[in-house]
Amino acid sequence: MVLQKINASSDVKKLNKDERAELIEDLRQEIISVTKENGGHLSSNLGILETTVALYKTFDFPKDKLIFDVGHQCYAHKLLSGRRELFGTIRTAGGLSGFPNAEESGYDLFTTGHAGNSIALGLGLCAARDKNKEDYYVITVVGDGALVNGLNLEAINASTEKPKKFIVVLNDNGMSISRNRNGFYNFISKATTDKGYLKSKSAIKKLFGKSFIAVFFRKVRDFFKRLINKDQYFERFGFKYVGVVDGNNLEKTAKTLERVKNAANYKAVFLHIKTTKGKGLKNAEERSDLYHSVGKNLKLAGSDECSLGKALSELIDKDDKIVAITAGMKDGTGLDYLDKTHPDNLIDVGIAEEYAVTFAAGMAKGGLKPVVAIYSTFLQRAYDEIMQDVCLQDLPVVFCVDRAGFVGEDGKTHQGLFDLSYTLHIPNMTVLALASKHELKAALCYAISLNRPVCIRYSKSCAGAEYFSDYVNGAWETVKDGTDLTVIAVGANALTLATDFADKYPKSIKVAAARIVKPLDESFLVATHTPVITIEENAVIGGFGSLVNAFCSAHNGNKVYSLGVKDGFVRHGSIKGQLEENGFNIENLTKIADGLLK
Repeated sequence: MVLQKINASSDVKKLNKDERAELIEDLRQEIISVTKENGGHLSSNLGILETTVALYKTFDFPKDKLIFDVGHQCYAHKLLSGRRELFGTIRTAGGLSGFPNAEESGYDLFTTGHAGNSIALGLGLCAARDKNKEDYYVITVVGDGALVNGLNLEAINASTEKPKKFIVVLNDNGMSISRNRNGFYNFISKATTDKGYLKSKSAIKKLFGKSFIAVFFRKVRDFFKRLINKDQYFERFGFKYVGVVDGNNLEKTAKTLERVKNAANYKAVFLHIKTTKGKGLKNAEERSDLYHSVGKNLKLAGSDECSLGKALSELIDKDDKIVAITAGMKDGTGLDYLDKTHPDNLIDVGIAEEYAVTFAAGMAKGGLKPVVAIYSTFLQRAYDEIMQDVCLQDLPVVFCVDRAGFVGEDGKTHQGLFDLSYTLHIPNMTVLALASKHELKAALCYAISLNRPVCIRYSKSCAGAEYFSDYVNGAWETVKDGTDLTVIAVGANALTLATDFADKYPKSIKVAAARIVKPLDESFLVATHTPVITIEENAVIGGFGSLVNAFCSAHNGNKVYSLGVKDGFVRHGSIKGQLEENGFNIENLTKIADGLLK
C-alpha cells in the first residue's frame, strides 16, 4: 500500500504517477472500510480524493494553510497528514473527529463543521500574514453548495482587490447535501460546462491542433466567454478565474494547480473544478445524497413512521397553504417524503439559513403557513432573522428544530445544545419540546393553530414512548405523582431518565413533561411546594432551568437545581456516552436529590 508510506505532505511529493494513482485507490478503500465500521460522511469524501492528493503534491502543508468548507470533505486530508494510524478511530469517543479539528493537528488550522466561513477566514488569515510579513499560500476548498452561503458571498463581495497567494477551489459536484437548486450556483456552473462551449473547444482542437490558428481561435472564443460568462464576474471581485477542470483527474488537476500556484503570486485565483460526489463507489455515485452521511455498515438514514415529511403531507392534504422550507437538508429533516407527495409545497433554498427564515417571514405575511425545518446547530446562524423578521413582526412561522440535544458522532460543531438558550428569551416565541417524535403531528397542529412564531425541538432519534397526543392550554403533563420532590423534564431523553429515576429513588418523586417549554406552566409551579430538578439537553446557562429558577425565586422560594450541559463544547462520541459525561444518569440525579432533600 502506497498509503502506508505517507505521513506528511512531503511524502506525497515523492510519488511518481503510478504511485499517485495507487494512492487514490488506497485512500478510497480505507475511507470506505472505516466508514463501514464507524459510519460517517462518505460520498463527499470519495469525490474529493484526487483533488486532495493534487493539493498535497502542489503545496507545502502545514506551512501553506488549507481550509475545508464544509469540513466533512476532510477524510483524505486526515489520512495524508500524519493521522493514518488513528483513522480507524474517527467519530468514536477519544478518537479523531469527523471534521477538521485544530486540537488534533497543525494541518487543521480551524475547527470547522458548518458551511460558508472559509473565504472570510482565508481573507483574514491573508491579512494577518501580510501584516506580519510572512510568506505562505492560503487555500480554501469550498464544496457541497457552501459557496452560496451568505457569509461566503459577503467575503467575495467585501472588496474588489484580493490578496496574492490566496486560492479558492470550488468543488462543484452539483450537490449541497441534496441536489443543488441555487440560482447563483447554476450561474457559475453553466457557462463553461454547457455543450456549446465544450463542443467549440473540442472542434478547435481537432481542426487546428496546437497551431497558431488554434491559439488565435481559442483566444477569440475566450474573449467572448469573458464578456458574457462568470470569468468576468470573478475578475470584478479581484480573482483570476480558472476552470472548469476535471477534479477527478489527478494528473490534470495537479498540473492546473501548479499553474494556479504561479498565478497566485500575482493575483488571487478562483479555481473551478468539477467532481463526481461518491466517485468510485457505484451506489454512492448514483445516490450521492443518500450516501452523503451513512451509519455503520453503510446503512442509509431514511424517513421513519414519525418523520416530518409524512406529518406535513397529511396536514397539507387538508390545508394547501402549509409550505415547508429547508436549507439544503431535505433528506436529513425527513422532507424527502413530502417531495414525493407535495413537491409544490416544499422549497429547498440551499445552504442559506438566514434567507430561509426571512423568506418564511415574507410568506407568512402574505398569508401562507411556512414550516421551516433546520437542524438546531444550523438554525443558530439565523438568530437575528428569527428575532427581527419573525418574532418582532409576530408572524406565524413554525420552526421544526431537528437534532436538538446531543447528536453523537458529529461532535462539537453539530451539537444541538444551544437552541433553548437562543429562542426562550425572544419575545412572542412559543417553544415546544417533544417527549417523543410520535407527537410531531400533534405539535405541528398545535403550533399552526397558535398563528404566531413557534419553535418545535426534538432529538435525533425517535426515542421516547408515545406519552401524549394533544397540546392543551400550555399545561405540563404529569407522568407520575409524588410528594417529596418534583422533576420537570424537557425532551425524550430527559423524560426517560426522569421516570427511571423516580421508579428507583426511595422517596416520592413527581415527574412532569414540559412539552411546552415557553410559556412556563406558571399554575403548575405555583402549586409546587417541593424542591425542583429540571432536566434539559441544552446548555445550562440561559436554558429552561434558569427560567424555572427565576420564577420560583420570585414566587414560592422553592429550591431549584438545573441539570443541563456544562459550560463547554461536547466532543464526538455516542449519545449515550455524552449523556453520561454530562451527568444525565441516575447516580448523579440521586446525589442532586439527596442534597436538595437534606
